[in-house]
Amino acid sequence: MSDWQSILDGKVNLYKRAGSPLWQCSTYLAGKERRKSTKEENLIRAEAFAENWYLELRGKQVGGELKNEKTFKQAANRFVVEYEVMTEGERNAKYTADHQARLRNHLLPYFGNLGLSEITAGKVQDYRMMRMNGGDGFKPPARSTMQHELVTLRQVLKTALRHGWVESLPDLSTPYRASGKVVHRAWFSPAEYKQLYEATRKNIKTANSSYHVRMAEQLHDKILFMANTGIRPDEANWLEYRDVEIVEDNATGETILEIEVRGKRGVGYCKSTTGAVRPFERMKERNQPTPTDRLFPVDHKKQFNRILSEQGLKIDREGNRRTLYSLRHSYISFRLLEGADIYQIAKNCRTSVEMIEKHYAAHLKNSLDAAAINVRKPR
Repeated sequence: MSDWQSILDGKVNLYKRAGSPLWQCSTYLAGKERRKSTKEENLIRAEAFAENWYLELRGKQVGGELKNEKTFKQAANRFVVEYEVMTEGERNAKYTADHQARLRNHLLPYFGNLGLSEITAGKVQDYRMMRMNGGDGFKPPARSTMQHELVTLRQVLKTALRHGWVESLPDLSTPYRASGKVVHRAWFSPAEYKQLYEATRKNIKTANSSYHVRMAEQLHDKILFMANTGIRPDEANWLEYRDVEIVEDNATGETILEIEVRGKRGVGYCKSTTGAVRPFERMKERNQPTPTDRLFPVDHKKQFNRILSEQGLKIDREGNRRTLYSLRHSYISFRLLEGADIYQIAKNCRTSVEMIEKHYAAHLKNSLDAAAINVRKPR
């Protein structure tokens, strides 16, 4: 028996793919080649399935439901190509790779074969529910992870909009949520920060091999470095020794670090406090690096989390989990508590005043001018 058959006067073809016992069916309808597996090994049952499938498609065509449109997969492929070219030098390569990973692991398996008009607000909500219930075999994502996936989804749909493949974007906002309350990001208070670096110093003394001593020393200096610069963990991972310079600051007369930072927004600059200088000097003495060596070739996440757990510092009073990112939040909070200018902090941390006001409002009291607030008109 042949592995290719034609039915309905050649309107529908049946065939088998190499290595598969199942019959596939195909037809050309509404300007597009359409294919589907019959999931049948028996030819007679496969022909019956294909005929019903074709007649259903014809009914949709007559009713105007069958459209010749681009699929989400086609829009995603175009987005990836355009994004890599248009953001060359402006986005970290890992940031681009993260978009591709979200598409490959989650978005394409769910939306890939759908026509762009089929991706509605309801379909996106179905996707949220599926992910939150672990329906794709992955564990339910964190809120930030889900948000990142929707950012990638929106970017793909905006690509389709630019090319005229869709007329508008669906509503991707999360339903049933009121305006989000102001959430203070997990940070270490000055007392907790002291508890942390004293614990990492003790961790050096209790390490049981030269390798573990070196890793403990690196972690201790990384904590001090990040809490005195405010750089993001991913920015710290990209730092090379040639990106950091010890300088005498003209404005303050203090010895600080000037850092050329490479992160998700490209190249930025940072001036540290004096507390970052000695950890940097120790790392240079310890590692004897070349200019292109990374400051932190190891991320230290497991070691850091172990110490947080041992010290009872993993969860803050709001129930937020502390991570290495909390050292950046601590830096910003410390500067605000000292009365530093919020605009200068935003520039030094490569973020916006709006983001700082939103997430660090508890620490803004020292930047408020009571004389300007408590004004009274003369009576």
